[in-house]
Amino acid sequence: MAFAEKGRNNPGSRGKNNVHTVMQGQYRSLSYVGNHTPVVVDEPLHLFGEDTAPAPGEIVLSGLGGCLAVGITAVATWKQVKLSKLEVFLEADIGNPAAWGAGGAEMEPAQMGFQAIRVKIVIEGDATRDELDEIVRHANYFSPVANSMRNPIPMTVALAD
Repeated sequence: MAFAEKGRNNPGSRGKNNVHTVMQGQYRSLSYVGNHTPVVVDEPLHLFGEDTAPAPGEIVLSGLGGCLAVGITAVATWKQVKLSKLEVFLEADIGNPAAWGAGGAEMEPAQMGFQAIRVKIVIEGDATRDELDEIVRHANYFSPVANSMRNPIPMTVALAD
């Protein structure tokens, strides 16, 4: 409740996420986040990786799944609904005919990346199906990661000084 009140009192406040990614192999990278074990990212064999870890798109989906799960749990707690089960299943259509811009098909940015994302929530708790559905809809509406994916955001990519 204190966290929610802090947001109400200062709706313009922003946090910051920092990640440092280092290539370690053919297409394998380590992303350092705080003091945690590095997040390992690789490409599957058919994309010339070594298939030692999830692909970048799978990592993005895992971030979305985690954000939705946290939001659903928070909203359920706020509404005093005790959840007994929560699982998030994510599936996305993605292609790479542009071959990362390394000689593949000529494409526009809107044609690349995820073209559709489907999320299914399995949820059980001490509430009706309609109440659980409202919790999921509310959490989706306010999900920072879901909204980052739904809405265009300014992004710069440049050489470091």
